Amino acid sequence: MSHTPAVMAQFDQTRIQQLLADALVDSGLYAVSLTVSDAVMPKITVTLDGPNGLGIQECAQVTRRLNRGMEETYGEEAAYSLEVTSPGADQPLTDPRQYPRHIGRSLLLKLQDGTEKTGPLTAVTPEGIELEEVIKVRTKKSTLPAAFFPFGDIKEATVVISFK
Repeated sequence: MSHTPAVMAQFDQTRIQQLLADALVDSGLYAVSLTVSDAVMPKITVTLDGPNGLGIQECAQVTRRLNRGMEETYGEEAAYSLEVTSPGADQPLTDPRQYPRHIGRSLLLKLQDGTEKTGPLTAVTPEGIELEEVIKVRTKKSTLPAAFFPFGDIKEATVVISFK
């Protein structure tokens, strides 16, 4: 089997997604995002997460597995840059599987209708989340009973970082 010269390698995102899925087998981790830049030397960026987050060892293991798959598929001379990372603390939650480990933490929700809600995440279901909205009336804070928000209504959700 002949390989395309390293500089001209064409990376198929669908094929890389399959290689990534293979690299994640039995890891308990899942891909939050995968991007492949369209450059002379493409950069493949993978963001992973897991039920308990992930550490450097898990990132290194997936990197090795994915690199092996890339070499088998595209040849050892294929030129690319690979970055395997976890979402930063300030990154929005983009996958429903990311929510359960944040139960008890305060979230900032930006809803599709343009409204924003902030408060502790109390529950996660397959359809959405429950959040106790904290509202400010003059100088007092008040917490409303938990309300349900379907995932489809959530435009963006971020964990509110507190340094108290």
